[in-house]
Amino acid sequence: MATPRIELVDLRKSFGDNHVLGGVSLRVLPGESLVIIGGSGTGKSVTLKCMLGILKPDGGQVLIDGVPDDRADRAAFLSDFGMLFQGGALFDSLTVWQNVAFRLRQGPTRLSRAAARTRAIDKLARVGLGPETADLYPAEISGGMQKRVGLARAIAADPRVIFFDEPTAGLDPIMAGVINELIRELVTEMGATAVTITHDMTTVRTVADNVAMLHDGLVRWHGPVSEMDAASDPYLDQFIHGRAHGPISAVR
Repeated sequence: MATPRIELVDLRKSFGDNHVLGGVSLRVLPGESLVIIGGSGTGKSVTLKCMLGILKPDGGQVLIDGVPDDRADRAAFLSDFGMLFQGGALFDSLTVWQNVAFRLRQGPTRLSRAAARTRAIDKLARVGLGPETADLYPAEISGGMQKRVGLARAIAADPRVIFFDEPTAGLDPIMAGVINELIRELVTEMGATAVTITHDMTTVRTVADNVAMLHDGLVRWHGPVSEMDAASDPYLDQFIHGRAHGPISAVR
């Protein structure tokens, strides 16, 4: 079996008396699209932040290509990753192309302004935005277009791994469908490894190769998306069908 691009081994994380992760173990193979699902407060975002190194786990390990993620050179490590943030997280004071090219203009290998602009316009085209959008500001474009700009920024450096944090949050169903299809196309085209966290089942069914269900800081189910509907796990069954009654309390 191939070495996992990302592996979590018995990951634990608490904030005071709030025990968020109670021993999460997951493997994400190269080129795989893993979607982590679960309700609010189940540990999805904390898991993602531990993968990214934003949070240091209290116990367990994060392995990148089989190597423990305790390296000092975080800049080189993070250069292999792209990220689509839940709220877009665009810089209001920068134009669209400057947002897309932000990483390309940083660090010792930064591109010239002209080269970065050219790359940004190419990536904007890949997400369906024309060059006429390049010099606009985020406030001058729609929410759906902002999400596309965020996606263009995520792929600007041709990363090996892309993280998607609630990629369709705040979008209407039609635009959400467009973004889901675009994510699937881009991940497949680039051969990238993808990790998505979401509670939107349409995103799950469009984007995922494999699904991991988190609840109370534990992985309750992990398997191919094609086996999800037939799985017998009560937590997974209640969540994916939106049932009011089951082991997941509606009061959280």
